[in-house]
Parts: sequence; C-alpha cells; structure tokens
Amino acid sequence: MKKLIDYINSKVLVKVTSLQTASVLTRIIAGILTSKAIAVFIGPVGLALIGNLQNFASSFQTVAVLGFYKGAVKYISKFKDDVVQLGKTVSTIFYTAFISTILVSFICYFNAELINNLIFPVYNNYTYVIQIFAIVLPFYALNMFSFSIMNGFSKYKILIIINIIGQILSVSIALLLIYQNKLDGALVSVVIAEALIFLITLVGIINRRSLVSLIRVNNVDFSILKKMSSYSLMALFTAVFLPLIAIAIRSYIIENIGYKDAGFWEAMTRISKYYLMLVSSLIALYILPRFSEIDDAKEFKKEVFSFYKTVIPILAFGLFIIYLMKPIIVSVVFSKEFEPVEDLFLWQLLGDFVKVLSIVIAYQFLAKKMFWHYILTEAFLIITLYITSIYFIDLFDGVKGAVVAHFVSYIMYYGIILLIFGSSLFGIENEKK
Repeated sequence: MKKLIDYINSKVLVKVTSLQTASVLTRIIAGILTSKAIAVFIGPVGLALIGNLQNFASSFQTVAVLGFYKGAVKYISKFKDDVVQLGKTVSTIFYTAFISTILVSFICYFNAELINNLIFPVYNNYTYVIQIFAIVLPFYALNMFSFSIMNGFSKYKILIIINIIGQILSVSIALLLIYQNKLDGALVSVVIAEALIFLITLVGIINRRSLVSLIRVNNVDFSILKKMSSYSLMALFTAVFLPLIAIAIRSYIIENIGYKDAGFWEAMTRISKYYLMLVSSLIALYILPRFSEIDDAKEFKKEVFSFYKTVIPILAFGLFIIYLMKPIIVSVVFSKEFEPVEDLFLWQLLGDFVKVLSIVIAYQFLAKKMFWHYILTEAFLIITLYITSIYFIDLFDGVKGAVVAHFVSYIMYYGIILLIFGSSLFGIENEKK
C-alpha cells in the first residue's frame, strides 16, 4: 500500500494535477453548463434525443478511425527516434484511417434518413444533422491523428491546452446554438464539436509539421496494421457496441414509457459520467502502466488490493456524499422538471461503485493484451446490460429498471472478472499445491 501511496503522491497526483485535472474539470464544467442549458431551453424530451445522437456519433467516430488511437500512441512513442519506422507508422495510420473515414462519411451521408429513423424514433426529421455529421467526420479523424502524434511524442502540455481551449470553444458555440435554435441547435452542436476542436489542434500540427514529409503512400506498411490489430479491435468492440446498446435501451424506454423518462435516464447517465471522470483518469494513469510492468501474480494481487484499500474507501465516501446531495445536484445541473431523477441515484451509484471495482482488475486484459478474455467479458457485459435492462424496465414498469439493470449487470460482470483472476487474487493455485 505504501508503494501505491508514494507513487500517487510523487507521480500520479503531479500528473493528474498538471496534465489531467484542468482538462477533466473543464469537461465537467462544460458538460454541466450544456446540461443546464438543455434542461432550461429544451427539457427531458430533448435530452433523450441528444443522448441518442451522442451515442451514435461516438460509435461511428470510433469506427471511422478503426479504434487506432491507443495503438497509434504506443507505436509513435516507440519509434519516435527511428525516422524510417516512424514514417511507416504515421503513413500507415493516416492513409488507412483516411480511407476508412471517407467510407463511413459516405455511408452516413447517403443513409442519413435511415439513421434518422433509427436514432430519433417517432419524432421530427433530423436527417440534415446526420449529413452535417458525415461532412465533419474527417475533421474528427484528423483531430485524433494529430492527438496521437502529440501524445506519442509526449507533448502533454499542448494536448491539455488544446483540450481546454477546444472545450471552452465547443461549449460556447453549444450554448449559443441551444439559446437560438433550441433542440436543433443542441443536435448540431453535438456533431460539429470535434470540427471546432480541430481548429485549435492545427496549432499542434504546425509544431510537428516536419512529420508531414514522412506521410507518403509508399511508406504504408501493412505489418504495422497487424501489430495494431489487437489494440484496434479491443477499442472498437467496447467503443462501438456500448453506445449502440445505450441507444437501444433509450429507444426501448421511449417506445414503452415515454420520451420524458428516457430523458431522466439520460440525465442520470450524464451525472454518473461527470463524477466518474476523475476516478477514470486516476485508474488510467496508475493501473494500466503499473499492470504492464508486473509479471508476477503476487505483485498483481498486491497492487489490486493496495488500490482497493487506498482509493475505494474514498470513492465509497464520495458516492455517499453525492447520494445525500442528490436534490442539490439535480437542481444545479438540470432543473426542477428533472426531480424524478433523484429516484435513480441509489442503483446508479451502487452500479458505478461495482463498475470501478471490476474495471480496476479488468485493466489487466489491456495491460497484458489478453484479447479474447477482453472481448468475451465485454460481450458478456453488453448482452447482459441489454437483457437485464429490458427485463427490469418491464418489471418496474418504469425507467428505474434501467438503473437496477446497470447495478445487476456490473455485479455479474464483476463475478466473471473475479472467476478469471481468482487464482491470482485469492491464491487458489497455491492452496492446491
């Protein structure tokens, strides 16, 4: 435990404070301001539709860049001092993602009406929003490509500055559009956000303009794609299917209960996302690199339980405070119309607590590139989340069933994770010996 505390004090908190906290807090504040504007000018019905669009955009953005981001960062960082290999890496990533993005853009643009009917059930025609998304999608791809280069070269400060300025610009445009055009403005702001951030990212690209000469068609090396395939497929699986399942659940609530209730569920999901951002940053900064270093089961067990003893009590206390303050949180982030959201806090908070317990251990899948373990457990979680959501929504005859399903799904997922790592965490193999 002392090692973890020392690490957090000497490295993690320094990194979080200097590199992450400002960006995360900006995102949280931007999210709260946008949510408040939606609550005041649009209401829960609009929030449900915006939630569907955000999930759709998130899923298709990941498909467009083939889930390359983490793999790109890893290999750019690895070859940053080797001009030949670096040229092959950036060229392969750029041209492959470019072709993929253009294909996804064309599919979205020419199937905009079909997509509109799927993500905006029984409501107004927002085909034009999908077409705008298709047009700006290449800017998202360029943005992620630029981010991966800066991240690979450890240009953390400029990344944070770009993120902060981009978030401020995006939220400013979003608030203006929501004020002037209500729901239409909010939907347009969702799909143009990444294009706005790319305008800021151009500054970072100028700082790395020497790399442009390395991006050549004859530098494309398909062996690099093979190396990155496991990172890509793992990123794609979760980033694509979880948002699509969220759309399916929200659409089920809309069809069987109503738009307002779907908006209440989206509101609870947003609140959950805000308070989990800081926890996720800490886990990503410490757990993944630390697990990558560990080759011994005893050391893995020690790190997991040290993290549990150090961070989890603080998390539990924080979630308890959030539960006590739920009326204030709902009124500050949303409005009086969203009071029913208060009834959803208990099960959502419990589910999030178990979620953190499970993902701390599940990061070992990523650290050790345990591809099939990752895919199968994520598939189990996604399928379970959908089935339990439908079951409990019908059972409770209300949106409360969706948050109960969230808790039940992560309990089952955590159980699977514990079974997989049982020998490492509880010394089952040692006992047999």
